[in-house]
Amino acid sequence: MPTRLLKTETEQPVVSEPRPTEPAFEDIELLDAYSDAVTSVFDAVSPAVVHLGVRQEIMGPGGRRVEGMGSGSGVLITPDGYLITNNHVVERTNRIEVALSDGRVLPGTLVGTDPATDLAVVRAGGTGLPTAVLGDSERLRPGQIAIAIGNPLGYQTTVTAGIISALGRTLRSESGALIENVIQTDAALNPGNSGGPLVDSRGRVVGINTAIIQYAQGICFAVPINTARWVAGLLIKEGRIRRMYLGLTGQTRPIARRWVYEHQLPAATGILVQQVMPGSPVAQAGVYPGDLIVAMDEKPTATFDDLHRATTRLQPGVPVSLRLLRGTELVTTRLVPEEAPTVGQG
Repeated sequence: MPTRLLKTETEQPVVSEPRPTEPAFEDIELLDAYSDAVTSVFDAVSPAVVHLGVRQEIMGPGGRRVEGMGSGSGVLITPDGYLITNNHVVERTNRIEVALSDGRVLPGTLVGTDPATDLAVVRAGGTGLPTAVLGDSERLRPGQIAIAIGNPLGYQTTVTAGIISALGRTLRSESGALIENVIQTDAALNPGNSGGPLVDSRGRVVGINTAIIQYAQGICFAVPINTARWVAGLLIKEGRIRRMYLGLTGQTRPIARRWVYEHQLPAATGILVQQVMPGSPVAQAGVYPGDLIVAMDEKPTATFDDLHRATTRLQPGVPVSLRLLRGTELVTTRLVPEEAPTVGQG
Protein backbone atom coordinates (compact mmCIF):
# COMPACT_ATOMS: atom_id res chain seq x y z
CA MET A 1 0.00 0.00 0.00
CA PRO A 2 1.50 3.33 -1.09
CA THR A 3 2.50 5.71 1.62
CA ARG A 4 0.55 8.98 1.71
CA LEU A 5 2.47 12.17 2.40
CA LEU A 6 0.72 14.49 4.76
CA LYS A 7 1.31 18.24 4.60
CA THR A 8 2.41 19.79 7.81
CA GLU A 9 2.06 23.39 8.93
CA THR A 10 5.73 23.94 8.13
CA GLU A 11 5.04 23.09 4.52
CA GLN A 12 2.54 25.88 4.04
CA PRO A 13 3.67 28.57 1.56
CA VAL A 14 5.32 31.52 3.23
CA VAL A 15 3.81 34.91 2.37
CA SER A 16 6.39 37.69 2.63
CA GLU A 17 5.49 41.14 3.92
CA PRO A 18 5.13 43.76 1.14
CA ARG A 19 8.11 46.02 0.88
CA PRO A 20 7.85 49.76 0.33
CA THR A 21 8.04 50.53 -3.37
CA GLU A 22 11.20 52.22 -4.53
CA PRO A 23 11.51 54.32 -7.70
CA ALA A 24 12.95 52.37 -10.57
CA PHE A 25 16.45 53.31 -11.65
CA GLU A 26 15.09 54.43 -15.03
CA ASP A 27 12.64 56.81 -13.30
CA ILE A 28 15.44 58.37 -11.26
CA GLU A 29 17.46 58.92 -14.42
CA LEU A 30 14.45 60.52 -16.09
CA LEU A 31 13.88 62.90 -13.18
CA ASP A 32 17.57 63.79 -13.13
CA ALA A 33 17.46 64.55 -16.86
CA TYR A 34 14.44 66.85 -16.38
CA SER A 35 16.11 68.60 -13.44
CA ASP A 36 19.32 68.99 -15.42
CA ALA A 37 17.40 70.55 -18.32
CA VAL A 38 15.66 73.11 -16.09
CA THR A 39 18.79 74.03 -14.11
CA SER A 40 20.89 74.32 -17.27
CA VAL A 41 18.34 76.63 -18.86
CA PHE A 42 18.13 78.75 -15.71
CA ASP A 43 21.92 79.08 -15.49
CA ALA A 44 22.15 80.09 -19.17
CA VAL A 45 19.20 82.51 -19.39
CA SER A 46 18.74 84.06 -15.93
CA PRO A 47 21.65 86.56 -16.27
CA ALA A 48 19.72 88.14 -19.19
CA VAL A 49 16.44 88.38 -17.24
CA VAL A 50 15.93 91.73 -15.54
CA HIS A 51 13.61 93.23 -12.97
CA LEU A 52 11.94 96.46 -14.07
CA GLY A 53 10.96 98.99 -11.45
CA VAL A 54 8.78 101.74 -12.91
CA ARG A 55 7.10 104.92 -11.76
CA GLN A 56 3.76 105.32 -13.52
CA GLU A 57 0.85 107.70 -13.65
CA ILE A 58 -2.22 105.96 -12.25
CA MET A 59 -5.78 107.05 -11.54
CA GLY A 60 -6.14 108.06 -7.93
CA PRO A 61 -9.10 109.05 -5.73
CA GLY A 62 -11.48 111.50 -7.32
CA GLY A 63 -10.21 110.71 -10.80
CA ARG A 64 -6.91 112.49 -10.19
CA ARG A 65 -3.73 111.16 -11.79
CA VAL A 66 -1.09 110.29 -9.22
CA GLU A 67 2.31 108.66 -9.38
CA GLY A 68 2.49 104.97 -8.47
CA MET A 69 5.09 102.25 -8.39
CA GLY A 70 5.00 99.20 -10.63
CA SER A 71 7.26 96.32 -11.53
CA GLY A 72 7.69 93.56 -14.06
CA SER A 73 10.27 91.54 -15.93
CA GLY A 74 12.20 91.83 -19.17
CA VAL A 75 14.80 89.97 -21.20
CA LEU A 76 17.95 91.50 -22.70
CA ILE A 77 18.41 90.80 -26.41
CA THR A 78 21.50 92.92 -27.25
CA PRO A 79 24.75 93.59 -25.33
CA ASP A 80 24.15 97.34 -25.56
CA GLY A 81 21.04 97.16 -23.42
CA TYR A 82 17.97 96.64 -25.62
CA LEU A 83 15.41 94.48 -23.86
CA ILE A 84 11.88 93.25 -24.53
CA THR A 85 9.07 93.53 -22.00
CA ASN A 86 5.29 94.02 -21.96
CA ASN A 87 3.62 97.28 -22.90
CA HIS A 88 1.42 97.13 -19.78
CA VAL A 89 4.55 97.00 -17.60
CA VAL A 90 5.96 100.31 -18.88
CA GLU A 91 3.01 102.27 -20.25
CA ARG A 92 2.62 105.81 -18.90
CA THR A 93 5.95 105.47 -17.12
CA ASN A 94 7.99 108.40 -15.85
CA ARG A 95 11.09 106.48 -14.81
CA ILE A 96 12.44 102.97 -15.34
CA GLU A 97 15.12 101.16 -13.34
CA VAL A 98 16.62 97.95 -14.73
CA ALA A 99 17.96 95.56 -12.07
CA LEU A 100 20.19 92.70 -13.21
CA SER A 101 20.59 89.38 -11.42
CA ASP A 102 24.19 90.31 -10.50
CA GLY A 103 22.95 93.23 -8.40
CA ARG A 104 23.57 96.07 -10.84
CA VAL A 105 20.81 98.67 -11.23
CA LEU A 106 20.84 100.64 -14.49
CA PRO A 107 18.67 103.49 -15.74
CA GLY A 108 16.21 102.52 -18.47
CA THR A 109 14.83 104.49 -21.42
CA LEU A 110 11.57 103.61 -23.14
CA VAL A 111 12.31 103.07 -26.86
CA GLY A 112 8.80 102.26 -28.08
CA THR A 113 5.61 100.36 -27.37
CA ASP A 114 3.08 98.32 -29.34
CA PRO A 115 -0.18 97.96 -27.37
CA ALA A 116 -1.63 95.76 -30.13
CA THR A 117 0.78 92.97 -29.13
CA ASP A 118 1.36 94.14 -25.52
CA LEU A 119 5.09 94.45 -26.26
CA ALA A 120 7.62 97.20 -25.59
CA VAL A 121 11.34 97.82 -25.93
CA VAL A 122 13.43 99.46 -23.19
CA ARG A 123 17.12 100.31 -23.38
CA ALA A 124 19.21 99.83 -20.26
CA GLY A 125 22.13 102.22 -19.81
CA GLY A 126 25.00 99.78 -20.06
CA THR A 127 27.26 97.85 -22.43
CA GLY A 128 28.57 94.32 -22.55
CA LEU A 129 25.37 93.06 -20.93
CA PRO A 130 24.32 89.38 -20.93
CA THR A 131 21.81 88.41 -23.62
CA ALA A 132 19.37 85.58 -24.24
CA VAL A 133 19.22 83.48 -27.41
CA LEU A 134 15.96 83.88 -29.34
CA GLY A 135 14.33 80.73 -30.72
CA ASP A 136 11.66 80.02 -33.34
CA SER A 137 8.10 79.92 -31.99
CA GLU A 138 6.80 78.42 -35.23
CA ARG A 139 8.56 75.17 -34.33
CA LEU A 140 6.75 74.78 -31.00
CA ARG A 141 4.50 71.80 -30.34
CA PRO A 142 2.00 71.22 -27.51
CA GLY A 143 3.59 69.13 -24.78
CA GLN A 144 7.07 70.66 -25.03
CA ILE A 145 8.77 71.75 -21.81
CA ALA A 146 8.21 75.45 -21.09
CA ILE A 147 10.38 77.25 -18.54
CA ALA A 148 9.48 80.74 -17.30
CA ILE A 149 11.97 83.04 -15.58
CA GLY A 150 10.97 86.32 -14.02
CA ASN A 151 10.27 88.30 -10.88
CA PRO A 152 6.83 87.26 -9.56
CA LEU A 153 5.47 89.32 -6.69
CA GLY A 154 8.86 90.96 -6.21
CA TYR A 155 10.82 87.71 -5.79
CA GLN A 156 13.68 88.33 -8.17
CA THR A 157 14.99 85.73 -10.65
CA THR A 158 12.48 82.97 -10.03
CA VAL A 159 12.14 79.92 -12.28
CA THR A 160 9.08 77.75 -12.88
CA ALA A 161 8.46 74.99 -15.40
CA GLY A 162 5.56 73.35 -17.20
CA ILE A 163 4.61 72.54 -20.76
CA ILE A 164 3.25 74.23 -23.86
CA SER A 165 -0.48 73.61 -23.38
CA ALA A 166 -1.77 74.97 -26.70
CA LEU A 167 -0.88 77.22 -29.63
CA GLY A 168 -2.75 79.75 -31.73
CA ARG A 169 -4.86 81.25 -28.93
CA THR A 170 -6.42 84.72 -29.14
CA LEU A 171 -6.11 86.99 -26.10
CA ARG A 172 -7.49 90.43 -25.35
CA SER A 173 -4.83 92.63 -23.77
CA GLU A 174 -5.37 95.22 -21.04
CA SER A 175 -5.56 97.90 -23.74
CA GLY A 176 -8.47 96.08 -25.41
CA ALA A 177 -6.38 94.85 -28.33
CA LEU A 178 -6.80 91.32 -29.60
CA ILE A 179 -3.43 89.54 -29.58
CA GLU A 180 -3.42 86.70 -32.08
CA ASN A 181 -1.45 83.44 -32.19
CA VAL A 182 -0.70 83.44 -28.46
CA ILE A 183 1.07 80.55 -26.68
CA GLN A 184 -0.79 78.91 -23.79
CA THR A 185 1.31 77.33 -21.02
CA ASP A 186 0.76 75.84 -17.59
CA ALA A 187 4.07 77.15 -16.22
CA ALA A 188 3.01 78.93 -13.03
CA LEU A 189 3.02 82.70 -13.61
CA ASN A 190 2.16 85.47 -11.20
CA PRO A 191 2.07 89.29 -11.32
CA GLY A 192 5.65 90.38 -11.90
CA ASN A 193 6.36 87.61 -14.43
CA SER A 194 4.95 89.89 -17.14
CA GLY A 195 7.58 90.70 -19.75
CA GLY A 196 9.87 87.83 -18.78
CA PRO A 197 10.91 85.06 -21.14
CA LEU A 198 9.28 81.69 -21.79
CA VAL A 199 12.14 79.36 -22.70
CA ASP A 200 12.43 75.92 -24.28
CA SER A 201 14.56 73.04 -22.98
CA ARG A 202 17.56 74.22 -25.02
CA GLY A 203 17.61 77.66 -23.44
CA ARG A 204 16.06 79.53 -26.38
CA VAL A 205 13.44 82.20 -25.72
CA VAL A 206 10.20 81.17 -27.45
CA GLY A 207 7.78 83.67 -25.93
CA ILE A 208 7.30 86.77 -23.79
CA ASN A 209 5.03 86.06 -20.81
CA THR A 210 2.10 88.43 -20.88
CA ALA A 211 -0.99 87.36 -18.93
CA ILE A 212 -2.69 84.99 -16.55
CA ILE A 213 -6.37 84.22 -16.08
CA GLN A 214 -7.27 85.22 -12.54
CA TYR A 215 -8.43 82.33 -10.32
CA ALA A 216 -7.63 79.78 -13.07
CA GLN A 217 -5.17 76.97 -12.45
CA GLY A 218 -2.33 76.65 -14.94
CA ILE A 219 -3.70 78.83 -17.74
CA CYS A 220 -1.11 81.43 -18.71
CA PHE A 221 -0.14 83.09 -21.97
CA ALA A 222 2.93 84.33 -23.84
CA VAL A 223 3.40 86.34 -27.04
CA PRO A 224 5.37 84.22 -29.58
CA ILE A 225 9.01 85.27 -29.89
CA ASN A 226 8.70 85.51 -33.70
CA THR A 227 6.15 88.27 -33.20
CA ALA A 228 8.27 89.86 -30.44
CA ARG A 229 11.42 89.79 -32.61
CA TRP A 230 9.61 91.53 -35.47
CA VAL A 231 8.00 94.14 -33.20
CA ALA A 232 11.26 94.82 -31.35
CA GLY A 233 13.15 95.27 -34.62
CA LEU A 234 10.71 97.92 -35.85
CA LEU A 235 10.56 99.69 -32.48
CA ILE A 236 14.36 99.88 -32.30
CA LYS A 237 14.57 101.11 -35.89
CA GLU A 238 11.58 103.46 -36.10
CA GLY A 239 10.25 103.86 -32.56
CA ARG A 240 6.72 102.76 -33.46
CA ILE A 241 4.67 100.20 -35.36
CA ARG A 242 2.61 101.60 -38.20
CA ARG A 243 -0.17 99.07 -38.55
CA MET A 244 -2.93 99.07 -41.11
CA TYR A 245 -6.48 98.19 -40.17
CA LEU A 246 -7.94 95.03 -41.71
CA GLY A 247 -10.89 94.36 -39.41
CA LEU A 248 -10.73 90.63 -38.76
CA THR A 249 -9.85 88.06 -36.15
CA GLY A 250 -8.48 84.69 -37.14
CA GLN A 251 -6.27 81.75 -36.38
CA THR A 252 -3.54 79.79 -38.15
CA ARG A 253 -5.00 76.56 -39.56
CA PRO A 254 -3.65 73.68 -41.71
CA ILE A 255 -4.85 73.27 -45.29
CA ALA A 256 -5.77 69.83 -46.64
CA ARG A 257 -2.95 68.41 -48.77
CA ARG A 258 -5.33 67.92 -51.70
CA TRP A 259 -6.04 71.65 -52.00
CA VAL A 260 -2.41 72.61 -51.44
CA TYR A 261 -1.47 70.39 -54.39
CA GLU A 262 -4.44 71.23 -56.61
CA HIS A 263 -4.10 75.01 -56.20
CA GLN A 264 -0.28 74.99 -56.02
CA LEU A 265 -0.38 76.88 -52.72
CA PRO A 266 2.95 78.14 -51.36
CA ALA A 267 2.33 76.86 -47.80
CA ALA A 268 0.35 74.14 -46.03
CA THR A 269 -1.25 76.57 -43.56
CA GLY A 270 -3.24 79.79 -43.80
CA ILE A 271 -5.27 82.23 -41.68
CA LEU A 272 -8.81 81.05 -40.93
CA VAL A 273 -11.07 84.11 -40.72
CA GLN A 274 -13.23 83.85 -37.59
CA GLN A 275 -14.84 87.30 -37.42
CA VAL A 276 -15.20 90.20 -39.86
CA MET A 277 -16.00 93.68 -38.55
CA PRO A 278 -18.83 95.39 -40.45
CA GLY A 279 -17.61 98.16 -42.75
CA SER A 280 -13.96 97.17 -42.33
CA PRO A 281 -11.52 96.88 -45.28
CA VAL A 282 -11.83 93.07 -45.37
CA ALA A 283 -15.63 93.33 -45.24
CA GLN A 284 -15.57 95.72 -48.21
CA ALA A 285 -13.23 93.29 -49.99
CA GLY A 286 -15.83 90.53 -49.70
CA VAL A 287 -14.10 88.41 -47.06
CA TYR A 288 -16.34 86.18 -44.93
CA PRO A 289 -15.91 84.09 -41.78
CA GLY A 290 -14.67 80.66 -42.82
CA ASP A 291 -12.44 81.98 -45.59
CA LEU A 292 -8.79 80.95 -45.40
CA ILE A 293 -6.32 83.71 -46.28
CA VAL A 294 -3.34 82.15 -48.10
CA ALA A 295 -1.60 85.22 -49.57
CA MET A 296 -1.59 89.01 -49.43
CA ASP A 297 -0.01 91.08 -52.16
CA GLU A 298 1.36 87.80 -53.64
CA LYS A 299 3.18 86.99 -50.39
CA PRO A 300 2.21 83.80 -48.49
CA THR A 301 0.38 84.22 -45.18
CA ALA A 302 1.12 80.85 -43.62
CA THR A 303 0.94 82.24 -40.07
CA PHE A 304 -0.47 85.24 -38.26
CA ASP A 305 3.08 86.58 -37.99
CA ASP A 306 3.18 86.60 -41.80
CA LEU A 307 -0.10 88.52 -41.89
CA HIS A 308 1.22 91.07 -39.36
CA ARG A 309 4.38 91.59 -41.40
CA ALA A 310 2.42 91.91 -44.66
CA THR A 311 0.06 94.41 -43.03
CA THR A 312 2.89 96.74 -41.99
CA ARG A 313 4.06 96.96 -45.61
CA LEU A 314 0.68 98.22 -46.78
CA GLN A 315 -0.02 101.86 -47.60
CA PRO A 316 -3.35 103.52 -46.82
CA GLY A 317 -5.60 103.62 -49.88
CA VAL A 318 -3.21 101.58 -52.07
CA PRO A 319 -5.07 98.41 -53.20
CA VAL A 320 -3.46 94.99 -52.78
CA SER A 321 -4.57 91.52 -53.80
CA LEU A 322 -5.89 89.08 -51.22
CA ARG A 323 -5.98 85.39 -52.08
CA LEU A 324 -8.49 83.20 -50.24
CA LEU A 325 -9.40 79.55 -50.13
CA ARG A 326 -13.18 79.53 -49.89
CA GLY A 327 -14.37 75.99 -49.48
CA THR A 328 -12.58 74.24 -52.34
CA GLU A 329 -12.21 77.31 -54.57
CA LEU A 330 -9.31 79.74 -54.78
CA VAL A 331 -10.62 83.31 -54.83
CA THR A 332 -8.71 86.55 -55.42
CA THR A 333 -10.13 89.88 -54.25
CA ARG A 334 -8.92 93.45 -53.92
CA LEU A 335 -8.27 94.94 -50.49
CA VAL A 336 -7.97 98.69 -49.85
CA PRO A 337 -6.14 99.07 -46.48
CA GLU A 338 -6.84 101.84 -44.01
CA GLU A 339 -4.81 103.27 -41.13
CA ALA A 340 -5.96 101.78 -37.82
CA PRO A 341 -8.47 104.24 -36.29
CA THR A 342 -7.91 102.88 -32.77
CA VAL A 343 -5.34 100.71 -31.04
CA GLY A 344 -6.02 97.02 -31.17
CA GLN A 345 -7.86 96.54 -34.44
CA GLY A 346 -6.06 93.95 -36.48
